[in-house]
Amino acid sequence: MFIIMKKTILVVDDEEHIRLLYKEEFEEEGYTVLLAGSGEDALTLVENKLPDLITLDIKMPGIDGITLARKIKEIRSDMPVIFVSAYEDYKHDFGTWASDAYFVKSANLAELKSLIAKILKDKASKP
Repeated sequence: MFIIMKKTILVVDDEEHIRLLYKEEFEEEGYTVLLAGSGEDALTLVENKLPDLITLDIKMPGIDGITLARKIKEIRSDMPVIFVSAYEDYKHDFGTWASDAYFVKSANLAELKSLIAKILKDKASKP
């Protein structure tokens, strides 16, 4: 018998309405969702809760998303990170290249959910 573990997504965004929207949408897809409103909170969750994937806003007070992604990769180099930003300009920023994907915020989350499923499937198939 196989026990299927629910995958956990950490949503890091300083905007509460975005965090709550993503939580609702991702939970409908069957994921467990953790929320962090700051980089500091996100680091604590990465170290203690071991999420399977992180969606990460770039422009946040305190630790910005690019700096946070570097810190996360120092803790867990295999952690999939998707930058989710309202600004497409950051897509070409060298600092975002360490992420697994870049998604421009949109009201339609179907593409983001598809991207998450693909990254988690790819990660699961790696030895």
